[in-house]
Amino acid sequence: MSHPSPGLAAENVEALVAAERLPRYPRTQAPPPGETFEIAPGVRWLRMPLPFALNHINLWLIEDDAGWVIVDTGFALPAVRECWTKILAELAATPRGGRITRIVVTHFHPDHVGLAAWLAEQSGAPVLMTLGEYLTAHAVWQEIGGHGNEPMQRQFGQHGLSAERGAAIAAGRGGYNRGVPTLPTSYQRLFDGAVLHIGGRDWQVRVGHGHSPEHASLYCAEAGVLISGDMLLPKISTNISVFAVTPDADSLADYLASLDRLRELPAETLILPSHGFPFYGLHARVEAQHAHHDERLALLELSCSSPQCAADLLPVLFERELDAHQTMFAMGEAIAHLNRLEHAGRVRRLDGDDGVTRFVRV
Repeated sequence: MSHPSPGLAAENVEALVAAERLPRYPRTQAPPPGETFEIAPGVRWLRMPLPFALNHINLWLIEDDAGWVIVDTGFALPAVRECWTKILAELAATPRGGRITRIVVTHFHPDHVGLAAWLAEQSGAPVLMTLGEYLTAHAVWQEIGGHGNEPMQRQFGQHGLSAERGAAIAAGRGGYNRGVPTLPTSYQRLFDGAVLHIGGRDWQVRVGHGHSPEHASLYCAEAGVLISGDMLLPKISTNISVFAVTPDADSLADYLASLDRLRELPAETLILPSHGFPFYGLHARVEAQHAHHDERLALLELSCSSPQCAADLLPVLFERELDAHQTMFAMGEAIAHLNRLEHAGRVRRLDGDDGVTRFVRV
């Protein structure tokens, strides 16, 4: 960080320091759907539409010796298939050719794995995922093993969500399968610390937790690039939820520990996130995420001066009105923060005679 001049007023010094902590963007224009930009040597940036308030996902192509490696695949919309068809045809016309050698999926969420099976069928390329993400995708798709709509409804009801709001979430049942019409039935397993050799460079798999079971990011030291997936985003906070299958999980602690591992990377690493713009400012962004969650935790702890359930506390965490889709994520996030406070000994859990779990400040 540069050192401010001794003559600057205190408020100007603060503004300068704050500006230096903001993400820096090498590009502020995203590629239109169906087109690609080279964002780093040998790495191309794609952007595909999503049918949500968060209306896009960034995907990546890495030049390989014999073609291209795809990183994440998009939500299974007709428009996304059309974009991929156009891009693959254009790649085929390049000197490198359009062969897809591997398809890397960072995690099981539908905007990432949605078209993995389709692309594998189109290209003949293998799908690479961590074990936790591959099996979770299949469990969620089949709604088995504690995954699915009914366990989620019971979990949210236990944490105080009204039957009316729960029914609104239930009305969206099958949303995962719409985004992921088919899943791969075989894969190559990714391990934390494993190295993928792509186009003459080494890309290290870095597994993170909290957002999903075993989220795989890819780091190339030679290129100075981290494909961060959803683990680190430039502006919005990654959703950290607790799910019915792991009701006592300390997902927020897992996530923050994973962020601290990312802080081991050089400060000038170019971050390629799944949402927003590619950016510089890794260390400052990690610190900002810690500060954000510390603030949320403090607000919730104060609000628990009297017993409160997660549903009661949604307005504390989220000032805006939430639709049913957003309420699903908001409930998971509220439970995650309350679990973190309980694990830290800052609140205790009260299981009421009405079947609702509440938390009170210690």
